[in-house]
Amino acid sequence: MPKTIIITGASDGIGAAAARRLHADGHTVVVVGRSPQKTRAVADELGAAHFLVDYTRFDDVRRLAGELLDACPRIDVLVNNAGGVFGDPARTVDGFEKTLQVNHLSPFLLTNLLLERLLAGRASVIQTSSVGSKLFGHLDLDDLNNDRNFSPNKAYGDAKLMNILFTRELHERFHDRGLSAAAFHPGLIATSFASDTTSAMRFVYGSGLRRLFMGSPEKGAEQLVWLATTTAGQDWRSGEYYERGKPAKRPNPQVKDLQLAARLWERSAAMVGMATV
Repeated sequence: MPKTIIITGASDGIGAAAARRLHADGHTVVVVGRSPQKTRAVADELGAAHFLVDYTRFDDVRRLAGELLDACPRIDVLVNNAGGVFGDPARTVDGFEKTLQVNHLSPFLLTNLLLERLLAGRASVIQTSSVGSKLFGHLDLDDLNNDRNFSPNKAYGDAKLMNILFTRELHERFHDRGLSAAAFHPGLIATSFASDTTSAMRFVYGSGLRRLFMGSPEKGAEQLVWLATTTAGQDWRSGEYYERGKPAKRPNPQVKDLQLAARLWERSAAMVGMATV
């Protein structure tokens, strides 16, 4: 059965690859991106609706949510795919470290602003996470901006760990009302990822040799497409973090801390100015 699928970060990389695949399979894809030119190009290629958003501004996220609610009477899948790794610990206009806001706080806010529509559609929420959650992530709820211990990799790893914990808490709070959630690691994929950072990942992803040892965006999109088009409880388990189509065997140990997931939700809600649910 065709689904209405919203994909953020769909103007490039695995988001664009997934949008093309899902459109070809007969689904209604809603393309969300930051770049007007790239976002419009993907949407025009597919004949799809498109929306722009700047995740460094909560006001822009709120505007986007209103536009999506007006445009989508039903939402079957929300894919929180937008994100990135950045350089110095720059603050957004909302006062938060940029990596934290773009990768976690803004997707958290958008999901909650769409929550009633998602619940009405018994939707799935899919988060693009990363193995960086294990390699670099260790959350300190009293220092989510990493003021005491900043590095581009640490900020990114923490944010990708938050994506997984947010997935777990979405499941805990709303699965009994029909909502399902999953996070996944797409693998090392040859995209423009890390182009805006001083992190060593910039040199890995920017190397001319990257295509020799990295997968294509189409390969990276495979798990996203699988999670978006199959059924939680039958094909995958809600609340899980997936690697290579299976629940990760050795994720970051903090992934298993349900109390941490609940406390992160409360802290995030306060940071975005949202009443807790």
